[in-house]
Amino acid sequence: MMAAVLVLDPIFEADLQPEQYAYRRGRSALDAVRHVHKLINTGHGEIVDADLAGYFDSLPHSELLKSVARRVVDGAMLHLIKMWLKAPAEETDDRGKKHRNTRNRDEGRGSLQGSPISPLLSKLYMRRFVLGWKKLGHEKRFGAYVVNYADDLVICCRGRAEEALSTMRAMMTKLKLTVNGTKTRVSKLPEEKFDFLGYTFGRCYSTKTGRAYLGTVPAKKRVIRICQAISGETGRNRTLLDHKTVVTKLNQMMNGWANYFCLGPVSKAYRAVDRHARKRLRQWLCAKHQVAWPATGNFSEASLYYTFGLVRLTERTHNFSWAKS
Repeated sequence: MMAAVLVLDPIFEADLQPEQYAYRRGRSALDAVRHVHKLINTGHGEIVDADLAGYFDSLPHSELLKSVARRVVDGAMLHLIKMWLKAPAEETDDRGKKHRNTRNRDEGRGSLQGSPISPLLSKLYMRRFVLGWKKLGHEKRFGAYVVNYADDLVICCRGRAEEALSTMRAMMTKLKLTVNGTKTRVSKLPEEKFDFLGYTFGRCYSTKTGRAYLGTVPAKKRVIRICQAISGETGRNRTLLDHKTVVTKLNQMMNGWANYFCLGPVSKAYRAVDRHARKRLRQWLCAKHQVAWPATGNFSEASLYYTFGLVRLTERTHNFSWAKS
């Protein structure tokens, strides 16, 4: 299957739209975030924050294969892709028993998540909406620009966002996709905020001047998620590990998180993660060495960083001229 993807990907790449950022060489989620940031700062302050219900599980096979056939004429390849779409998924139930799920074949929709070809097919089908939005004149009529990453989608409008939302719903219905009514909404900046790809977009304030501006910060949910991951790596069930193993894992997680969350004023989020990491590592050391909490004398803040080698995210902001804004 991977060999087929390597052949097909360059073929379909030429057809993909510039508003699509997922699973493409030279493009990333951060590029999509930057695109939205540029739009909201150039007058596109009404946002359709769209949520597609089970996008990967809803891809209609018949329509999807038509999209594939536009570029692929080899019958054997088309047959292979059809078989991959219908392939059963092996699942494990609560009792640990494995069974085959044939929903994709039975319902004629859905792409097997985790398969190498699933990202290719998902972006190919989303192209139909992105291209249609422009060809049908909605981009010009509403002054509304789509930014898409996999199944995440926002439409940045100069105005008439409610009309843009209704139009988007109608188009998705024709594409046999479902818009999640409870999670899809219109946000009007600067009074409101919205989340996209882990960032919260909205009104920010400069700590130096107090000036308000439209920017991005790491979403609270993402800060909570990394803190939960840190807690999971420093539980009492891990006290048999040596401190180098634990700290190395924490550093990898925190650096990876910060490599993505590097846009906009990040200092507050970094401080929260640093604070949680210090607390959890100290608790883990206390449990491992059977020392009473809080043991700040045994395991001072300085020792956590300079003796045990814990990474300090806030040091990264020294290189970010805008991080403390």
